[in-house]
Amino acid sequence: MLHFLAAPFVASLILTGIHAYLGVHVVERGVIFVDLSLAQIAALGATIALLMPITGGDPHAPVVYWISLAFTFLGALIFSTIRAKHARIPQEAIIGICYAVASAAAILAMSKATSESEHLKDMLVGNILAVSWQEVGKTAALYGAIGLFHYVFRQKFLAISMAPHRAEAEGISIKFWDFLFYASFGFVVTSSVAIAGVLLVFCYLIVPSVAAMLYADSIGRRLAIGWTMGTVVSALGVYLSLRLDLPTGATIVCTFGLVLIIMAAVRPMIQRHAPADMHQMNYRDRAHGR
Repeated sequence: MLHFLAAPFVASLILTGIHAYLGVHVVERGVIFVDLSLAQIAALGATIALLMPITGGDPHAPVVYWISLAFTFLGALIFSTIRAKHARIPQEAIIGICYAVASAAAILAMSKATSESEHLKDMLVGNILAVSWQEVGKTAALYGAIGLFHYVFRQKFLAISMAPHRAEAEGISIKFWDFLFYASFGFVVTSSVAIAGVLLVFCYLIVPSVAAMLYADSIGRRLAIGWTMGTVVSALGVYLSLRLDLPTGATIVCTFGLVLIIMAAVRPMIQRHAPADMHQMNYRDRAHGR
């Protein structure tokens, strides 16, 4: 069993590492559904690619990935240009519309394909148990490069996520760095959807960040809590899916939801016994961006 679960578990750890970090930015920006929308746009690109004769109906053909990535970059370009201080239409509304249209377009495209129900299932919940070590290696290398890119330019990315008005006053190009953020995000989402599906990718991005916000204000503590939660939930979800003979992606999603409810339920008890100076320390850390 351990040999069978090794690759899926390592893949889930890789997803946890990058998505928990990106989730901090997404939650701070207030664009909660951007990952879901980009993931659906990537899935639409993959669906359209499957209809092309050049792919031969193979969902793992390299051209499927590149067409899916091209669609994601288009979504990144749209999302980076709709952010404005006095916009009449909220950015989240545009993101939601893109998600709805991409979902409907994917359903229309699948209606022209064979075994559309199976493709829809894979698109939503994926099949992380089927991931190979080769896919794990490629994904780790890609996410490592993106993680390094975000580390090098972390000050700018954190500035436009947490204090956009101050960043603009300092001369940082919001639209340019927004596009770089969403473009790098697009690389992650396109690869993640192919492995884990839309719903699981959304959970890896949002749930650990939301859970971390219940207990911490500083970026460092949020990342530590998010990574820990993602690791524990991934291991538990993969194990339960195999033991109970359930779809792995859906099992991990439900496990994320259950653990989040438990963490929210025990938070008042933990806060009641937390020392007052700990709250002051969290406030100081947040003020200094740590």
